[in-house]
Amino acid sequence: MKAEPVWDPEQHVGSWRAVWAYSNKRAARDNKTLTLQENRAKQVVAGQKAARTPRFVRTNNGAAELDEASLARARRLVGLKGYVTNIPADLMPAGEVIASYHDLWQVEQSFRMSKTDLRARPRFHHKRDSIEAHLTVVFAALAMARHLQQRTGVSIKKAVQTLRPLREVTVTFAGQTITARPKVSDDIRELIDRAAH
Repeated sequence: MKAEPVWDPEQHVGSWRAVWAYSNKRAARDNKTLTLQENRAKQVVAGQKAARTPRFVRTNNGAAELDEASLARARRLVGLKGYVTNIPADLMPAGEVIASYHDLWQVEQSFRMSKTDLRARPRFHHKRDSIEAHLTVVFAALAMARHLQQRTGVSIKKAVQTLRPLREVTVTFAGQTITARPKVSDDIRELIDRAAH
């Protein structure tokens, strides 16, 4: 059996590190999954089920047999989840790494939201300054949208629909500048008030 790799911070400077967490809920789910996989493997070994070689089945001299070592190793890891990061432990302790991963769904939700609710269109930039400027605008819009959602309790889609009529136009004609300001409806006023408080 192959030995587990051992990480030495002095020998592996700048290497990624793994953080492990145990969960009873994950252990119960893992045990259930492993038992189903073990039963399927036993059925294939016994010739009761024809299938592509499933997990925990190995071939020895042309005969299928249960891979007890792999199954035992999998059972030892039940309930564990690993998180890999390149952030040093002195900058982010293990608990923060795990908490950040658990908060990742909010970032993913923001990106799903950005394409629909914010109507972000794809842009193709070739210069680093343009790319960074575009990313700054997108992240600023996401941050503002998320802040608005948290302050008002209104979905981003609803907030965008409500605020869309707020457009101010300035026109210069024959040397005279005219500014047309939008009418602020009761819905818009209520949303702005909720965001401000």
